[in-house]
Amino acid sequence: MKNIQRLSVYALLAAGIIQTSCKKSYLQQPVLGALPSAAINTAAGVDGLLIGAYSALDGQQGTNTAFGGGGPWEAAADNWVYGAVAGGDAHKGSSGTDQPAINSIARFTVDASNGFLNSKWRADYEGITRCNNVIKASAAATDMTDAAKTQAVAQARFLRGHYFFDLKKMFNNVPYIDETTTNFVQPNTADIWPKIEADFKFAYDNLPETQAQVGRVNKWAAASYLAKSYLYEKKYTDADALFTTVITSGKNSAGVAYDLTANYFDNFSAATKNNKETVFAVQQAANDGTNTTSEANNGDMLNYPYNSPFGCCGFFQPTLDLANSFRTDDNGLPFLDAYNSHPVVNDQGIASAAPFTLDAGNLDPRLDWTVGRRGIPFLDWGNHPGQDWIREQSSAGPYSAKKNVYFQATKGTYGDSHSWAPGTANQINIIRFADVLLMAAEVKAQLGTGDLGEAYVNRVRARAANPAGFVYTYKNAANPMGGYTTTPAAKYVISQYPAGYFSSKALALKSIYFERKLELAMEGHRFFDIARWGIAQQALATYFSFDGKVITDVSGASFTPNKNEYYPIPQAQIDLESDGKSSALKQNPGY
Repeated sequence: MKNIQRLSVYALLAAGIIQTSCKKSYLQQPVLGALPSAAINTAAGVDGLLIGAYSALDGQQGTNTAFGGGGPWEAAADNWVYGAVAGGDAHKGSSGTDQPAINSIARFTVDASNGFLNSKWRADYEGITRCNNVIKASAAATDMTDAAKTQAVAQARFLRGHYFFDLKKMFNNVPYIDETTTNFVQPNTADIWPKIEADFKFAYDNLPETQAQVGRVNKWAAASYLAKSYLYEKKYTDADALFTTVITSGKNSAGVAYDLTANYFDNFSAATKNNKETVFAVQQAANDGTNTTSEANNGDMLNYPYNSPFGCCGFFQPTLDLANSFRTDDNGLPFLDAYNSHPVVNDQGIASAAPFTLDAGNLDPRLDWTVGRRGIPFLDWGNHPGQDWIREQSSAGPYSAKKNVYFQATKGTYGDSHSWAPGTANQINIIRFADVLLMAAEVKAQLGTGDLGEAYVNRVRARAANPAGFVYTYKNAANPMGGYTTTPAAKYVISQYPAGYFSSKALALKSIYFERKLELAMEGHRFFDIARWGIAQQALATYFSFDGKVITDVSGASFTPNKNEYYPIPQAQIDLESDGKSSALKQNPGY
């Protein structure tokens, strides 16, 4: 196999995707009749099923139109709708009337009938079902050693832990289904955190440090995800010990010690993927002869500049609030509170043919690897032209997404244009080492120990300050692939926090929270962070107030505490689990 994202026809059959009848509930096991048990309960069959469990990471099976789903973006692995748009990193983009289901998610008027939520639910439970099939087939296989069975089960339990973690942070109250479940009408009233912990703990205890295929998970990915689970549960002491072990001893699946890459953007280029910063990523492939973008990050296929060389579609546009967050003061530090009082100059309402002067103030260099803005090199595609690449500035703002985009020089290798919208071989980072460092810093601050996480934050900021990783101007704007000058594209000024700056728990946490906003922007983390921190109402009010003055999609939007921290349980799933009088699934509070 070139990588584990590729799924053979055999694996598709073994994973039970080809079904012979409709089922009452999406939680019910898929029919395994496509292949006889004798073919499945073998080493080859188990590996085929396991590949299927990995393949479900991209979420596309939950959006299969043959089973009532929608577009692949509805269950995208990076949660760009639920984590980034809902978190204030990005506007929906495109036009106000395109993909209207996202509008209610962005404005927090979403209800249980929203089809996007049902697609996401279906996608994660599809992955869980496949993991359970691996565990059952491993137990029945007669040509596998006990050690081989344990390895297969450990990978499956890691993946199952991931799918349940995704559901937990989205919906909170979800039913637990494992390989022993026979009655699939299960309530969603029990806390599933202990089950998630158990899956990651088993994976941590049993997975090897290295894998022959770098896309497969290892023990350190499991340790990182277990520590992240502890953090979400506020088990800070447990998280602290495990994060420390990961930081000092962890390695990626190729056996390379975890560290930050030299350049920030190495994490968002297919040419440098699966690097020393990769902890857990969803693998993608492009131009492999399959004549489809199904392996080329379909979840982000809408998220390229409109009316541009990419052809489609203008969604996922960074917010003004996000761009302003990258402003720095004369000491190279962020404005933790008043960043919108120092806005980045933008071309909102200014035609591309009209004169425009770039912002001359201090900026964090990560801005221009995250936000496509007018007059700044958009990778090697030329300077972003502004309004000409924006479908509707009035509803979506002036910026374009950038981290998901491939380079022009490598489009034949890492870009995929076989479908109606672009695809890319860029991996989807679920956890990278910078994320681990910032989670570890958060734990230190919460516990009030050591330097309150200052050194971990400064390690992240030091990488961002490396001039080799800045965006530079083109030698010849008419030939952007001709190379770059030694002149930075903007005034990049960034520094580490001075020793002892984290003088209190409150200041440390505020700084760490802001650093996560900067470092992980547009990667699907923001909403889940501000929700678990209990600051969603405040953070989103700041965003709605600033962007809503000029951008219509969030004008008048508001967040309701003790309700909007989680999404509603999809009504379609409640109905499926109903006997006509009551449902096993209870709706979340407030919906």
